Amino acid sequence: MTGVLTTDHPAWPEASVGGRVRAVRTASGVWVLSWDRDGLHMSCAVGTEDAKPVVVTADPACLPEAVPAGLRAGLLGLGSVQRLANPWLWDSITTAILRQVVRAGQARKLYRAWCTRYGTTIDTPHGPLAVAPSTEQVLALDEAQFAEVGARFHRSALLAAAKSYEQHCVHWQQMNAADLVDALVTIPRIGPWTASAAAADFTGDFSVYPHDDLAVRTWAAQIAPDHDWPDKKDKAFGPMWTGWTGSDHTALHTLTLSTLAWGSHAR
Repeated sequence: MTGVLTTDHPAWPEASVGGRVRAVRTASGVWVLSWDRDGLHMSCAVGTEDAKPVVVTADPACLPEAVPAGLRAGLLGLGSVQRLANPWLWDSITTAILRQVVRAGQARKLYRAWCTRYGTTIDTPHGPLAVAPSTEQVLALDEAQFAEVGARFHRSALLAAAKSYEQHCVHWQQMNAADLVDALVTIPRIGPWTASAAAADFTGDFSVYPHDDLAVRTWAAQIAPDHDWPDKKDKAFGPMWTGWTGSDHTALHTLTLSTLAWGSHAR
């Protein structure tokens, strides 16, 4: 395998001809992205091309020596890792909220139902694709509409986040990943996990991702089953994970993003 695109975000369904496809909103319009054996393709479908989506990269070959050999070998098999830095902070926040208290598969279904029912759908060469509803659209929904797509539990968090986003989005979008995490946790019902996941998705900086997340733990254990991993309830995993990279944020970004990429593809 010479390289992969990380498709952990639920907006990446399989394309009818193979590969993955996604619609994203930027500051100037809606773009359609597709990934196939020839790489990543982007085209502006609505609006202008002034604000183009940005792809971040990670190279497992640059991981520090402290990373266990079995984990390093598994990640090296991926080659270069690419991931779209979500160009719309509101979508990142929405996605992280909809992932609260549900399994990954259910979160994907919920996110896609949410976008299809209340978001904006565009016609593309790959079929119709939907982007998330705006804050204005979310604030206009009643309780029954949240319940229709299975988002009743997430209603209060989404409403609180939409109100805060409308007040602070201009400032938030200029922040670095760590400061953005601190800002997002001030929203009611947004805890450290949700804030970190949203900030990593938007900035593309996975050094702030919640490193003791179940997905990171699960894939790491599958990549290197012979390593002596802490028990799932043991809080030692996070310090162990960050300890391998020390103060090198780029290495921590690479280690975490590559592990999530492995879970999306190599398994």
